[in-house]
Parts: sequence; structure tokens; C-alpha cells
Amino acid sequence: MDSAPEMELGRSRRRGVGGRSLEGARTMLFQPFNSSGVFRPEPARQSRPRRAGPLVIKLISFVLALLSTTAFGQAIESGPSPVGLKKLSLEELMDLDVTSVSKRAEKLSQAPSAIQVITQDDIRRFGATSLPEALRLASNLQVAQVDSRQWAISARGFNSTSADKLLVLIDGRAVYTPLYAGVFWDVQDTLLEDIERIEVISGPGASLWGSNAVNGVINITTKNSNDTQGTLLLGGGGTELRGVGGVRYGGELTSNIRFRVYGKSFDRDGTVLPDGRDAADGWRIGQGGFRMDWGVSAADLVTLQGDLYGGRIAQPATDNIAVDGGNVVGRWSHTVSDASDVKFQVYYDRTHRNIPGSFSESLDTYDLDFQHRFPVAVRHSVVWGLGYRLTNDDVGNTPVLAFLPARVSHQLFSAFVQDEITVLNDRLHLTLGTKLEHNDYTGIEVQPSGRASLNLSSRQTVWTGVSRAVRTPARLDTDLFVPSVAPYIIAGGPHVVSEKLLAYELGYRVRPLDRLSLSVAAFYNDYNDIRSVEELNPPLAFPVVLANGQTGHSYGMELAAEYQTTDWWRLNGGLTELHVQIRPKPGSTDTSMGSAESHDPKHQLFLRSSLDLPRHVQLATSLRYVGRIANQDLPAYGELDVRIACQPVAQLELSVVGQNLLHGRHAEFGALATRQEIERSVYGKATWRF
Repeated sequence: MDSAPEMELGRSRRRGVGGRSLEGARTMLFQPFNSSGVFRPEPARQSRPRRAGPLVIKLISFVLALLSTTAFGQAIESGPSPVGLKKLSLEELMDLDVTSVSKRAEKLSQAPSAIQVITQDDIRRFGATSLPEALRLASNLQVAQVDSRQWAISARGFNSTSADKLLVLIDGRAVYTPLYAGVFWDVQDTLLEDIERIEVISGPGASLWGSNAVNGVINITTKNSNDTQGTLLLGGGGTELRGVGGVRYGGELTSNIRFRVYGKSFDRDGTVLPDGRDAADGWRIGQGGFRMDWGVSAADLVTLQGDLYGGRIAQPATDNIAVDGGNVVGRWSHTVSDASDVKFQVYYDRTHRNIPGSFSESLDTYDLDFQHRFPVAVRHSVVWGLGYRLTNDDVGNTPVLAFLPARVSHQLFSAFVQDEITVLNDRLHLTLGTKLEHNDYTGIEVQPSGRASLNLSSRQTVWTGVSRAVRTPARLDTDLFVPSVAPYIIAGGPHVVSEKLLAYELGYRVRPLDRLSLSVAAFYNDYNDIRSVEELNPPLAFPVVLANGQTGHSYGMELAAEYQTTDWWRLNGGLTELHVQIRPKPGSTDTSMGSAESHDPKHQLFLRSSLDLPRHVQLATSLRYVGRIANQDLPAYGELDVRIACQPVAQLELSVVGQNLLHGRHAEFGALATRQEIERSVYGKATWRF
């Protein structure tokens, strides 16, 4: 659960320590305290984080050592130059294969879901420096920067820094913490130049991906080692991104085994408070990793990859936050035919986080996943799979708050099956499937879905779907206690159940002209058993317990358009309309009306332009308008990002990026009492491939 400066502490009539409700407890998990245990939302000093330099030096030394020991004079295929990384044509984009919707390759133009794809070319052209910045390129997401390191990211509502209804995968590895059923965005990173694509689904994907794929799925896929041969060096810096550097080398061990190793680090300046003072939240982090792809045969591919990271994040009035961790993933895929394949994946993930004055956590995750796809008769394509996950979570408690018991182990067993039926001369596709999971909180959960897509013509597809998804309880729901010893003010809920969603979707995708594509999706989501804070002994204010006393619904529309005006100029646009309404169920004492669960703008508008100018010059601009977040009293804002790049030689790209150029600083998320503001920034970058 990320720190939560966005959470306004006094919206509920139930109060905790110092007038705080559940939102206050969430805030206390990540906000600093002074030596007397008093909450300090504002910085008492302006500090800078300690350097993560030793880790980065070791990673780069490791890379250089591999360079010297594995190159062995072979003729290595040089990596692609920026010239070779041209943007795809509109037709190529619509024919791009995506895998997140059906767990098989299918054309983007025919996928029965509201899906957008962020390509490597998009990431490079628009100057993203982190995964959250790259996700801004998907107009079907709500993405808000909270401070120097924290982001609130969701789809179709329920956004917060502890958003828990969006599943995120990086090369098949779920980057999920059972502490609050969400994502620590500050430690999700990779060398952005190695990303092949990011598939963003708005809407449930639980029948394939399981619990927490409630409002959407983000699937990040990195390149095969075959596509990252040669050497890449990058470096730069500026006003907010004070320094960034990276190195990657790709080579071959044998004719059918190729690999890459990388190291990277960055140094980010802190944000500012509304009065202009330094928020003292700058941070540095380093990361390195490897990937090896072994083509055992024409039908078999084995992949082994892993990452290691460590960093320090400043916080006011106390010591720096320390984060470190690593992962290793093994994957085998066997192709039987174009219509049949088998995949098996195993990974281990270790994360550690120490927030002085709040808590510490060490989490170990072990995961096994098996999948088999095969045809049945002529018109049926079946995919099924099994999964197992074991998590060992160990929390270091403080007198202010505790997770009790401090150490837990949880198991998750899962199975899914999906049948895609083709009728009407291959024009109509019906997809029926379900996921069954057994968790230690609520037992068996069933998450079915049904979808239909109709190809009206080679350029028109209409689709619809009905899905059920659940957000299973996390430790925050059942194990959180404030303070750490009785008598408690806030206590975990002994009878918490899963939050439930029944979702209805309708979409239309069309290419009316060779150079124009449009897609629109409308949805209605019906939620039940949403998390609430209930008085245990009314009318007494304390203690309060966590329960499922709220219900609600959301509805809206997502529109995306792409226009290739000329061979050298492309325009992209996106518009989202979102309405979320949450209310207490009969008998509930929660009067927050969902203000602790959802912080979303009703309107978002995006417009991007990408030009290829003469003499290998590129100009990209991105304009966004984000509407007011009413329950945070946060005003609407508009911002502009610009990137200009040139290539003096084919292997070298030089770029300058300006971000948030319309205002000196602005806020994107958070209640006024703890809000931080994002400053205008400029940085330069050089990328050399050879």
C-alpha cells in the first residue's frame, strides 16, 4: 500500500488518532512521525536521499564483466538504430497481435474488449521516463502523479494511491502486494528501451487473470533477447529528473541462445508543497537484470530472466525509506500448431520496504502457472490452465499501528477454462469462460464471463460482454490495528468478504478511412460489498472495524481516435467520461459515501501529435485535460509535454523533453491538507546504439 497523501483525514464522522478515520490509518502507514510519535505531514527539514550508487556500480561492473567474457569475438548482430524504430502504419497497428484479452494472439482490430496498445515507438517518441509516465499514453486509464515517486493509477474509477482493482503484469509476473491488493509503483521499473508493448484493458479480465482484475488489466511485455542485440548506452538529466543513466548489452552464447544484461539508475528531485516549500521527497534508485532466450527447437522456447533493485527515498522529519528486492522468472512454451500450444511459467519475487516511523515489510512470492490451448472440432478453440501461488508476508510493526499477526503465509489455487466459438462464416465469435480460485480469506470464488464480437466488415467490429469479478480481501482489510495494542481505535474486520462486480460492456471499432481509426466503449458496473468503516458499538465512536457495508455503481464511455494525416504526421485523441456513485447499504454506519475508495475526474481529454521532420528530426507533443476531482476539492488542470529529437548519425539520438509546460507547478491528486504539487521540468537525453 503506497503512501497516501491524497486521503483527506476528516471526511468520515468516525475518527481515529488525532481525528483520523480509516483514511488516517492508511496515511499513517506511510507518513512520517517525529520522535514523540506525533504525525508530521509537513517537512521539518529539507533532506536528500542517500545515494544508491554502490548497487548501480556493482550492476554496471557486472555488465562490463559479461561484455568481456561473453563476446569472444563473435560477429554480434548490432541493435536497431532509432531510424529502424519507425512508427507502425495505421493498418499495421490495427493488425498488431495482442494476447491479454483471450490469452492467445489475436488482431487488435478484432479483440472483444476495450484495449489500447502502447508501443515502444510511443514510449520513445513522447519521452516517458518511467512506467507510470508511459501509462499516460493510454487514454482509458486514470493516471495521476501524487509526488516524486507515488502514482494513483486505475481504470474505470476507484482510483487512489492504494488502488486495488487493477491487475498489473510484467512479463507474466503479477506485481501485486497482498498488503493492500495493489501495486507499489515506485519499485516497478525496467529499461524502457526494452519494452516491446504495453497492453491496457479497461474492464474486467478476471475470468482469465483472476481476482483483482476487476476494473482493468495492464500487461507489460519486454522484447525477446533476439531483438536487443548489441550495446545501448543512455544518459541525461535536467531539472526534476536530475540524472538518469543506463547500459544494456545483448549477445549470443550459442547460435540458438541469446541474452541481454542491463543496469540503470536515476535521481529524481522532490516535489513542492502548495506554499512552494520543498516537500523533501526526492529519491534515487538503481536496477539491473538479465534475460536469456533459448530456442531449444523450432517448437520450444525457454526464457530465463530476472531483476534486482535498491534505492532510498527521502521523507521529512525522519530517516529515508529503504526499498530493495528482486525476482527471477522461468518460462517454457511449446508450439504444437498454429491453433495449439502449451506454456509453463514459474517465478520467485522478493520485496523489502522499510518506512521509519511507520512499518516495514518483507514479502516472498512463489508462483506456478500452466496453460494449454487446443482446438475442439472445427469451431471451438479451448484454453485452460492451472495456477498456484504462495506468499510469505512479514511486517515489522510500530506502536502506532500493526498488522496482526505480523507474519502470515497464504496460498492461492486457481483454474480457468475458456471456449471461443466461431460461427456465421467466421464473422461471429462467442467466448465463454470462468476462473475458479480458492483463497485463505473467502474460500472459493467463481468469476465467469461471456463475450461476443461480430465482424460487420473487414473494417468494423462490434463487441459486447458481461463479466463477474471480485476483489479478494487483503491484509489491510483483516489484519490492520490502530494502535498496535488494545484498546484499539481501528480494527481489522473479522468478517470481511470479497468486493464484487457485475460488469456490462458494449464497444465498436471501425476504420472508416485508410488513415482514420475510431473506437468507442460504453460500460455499466454494478458493485456490491465495497469496503466500509463501521462503528462496532454505536453510538460510541470507537472502535471501528472494517467491513463490506457499501454498494454502488459506475458508468461511462471511452473514445479513442487515430488519424494518419500524412506519412510523416500522426494525431491521436482520447476522451473518457466517468461517473461513480457509492452509498451505504441498509444498516451500515459508514457515511463517507465512498470518499475513501474512489477519487476520479469525470472528464479526461487527450490529444497527441507526432511528426517526422526533415533531417531526422522528430517532434512530439502531448496535451491532456483532467477534470476536477470533487471529493478532494482538487481543481481541473491542463498540461502540455513536448519532445524534440534529432539523429546526427544513425546510431545516436539526442532529445530534449519539456514536461508540464503550461504551469510552473500544479497538483494532480490529494486532499488539500497533504497535497503536493508537480513542477514544470526539462531534461535532455542521449541514446547511443552500436
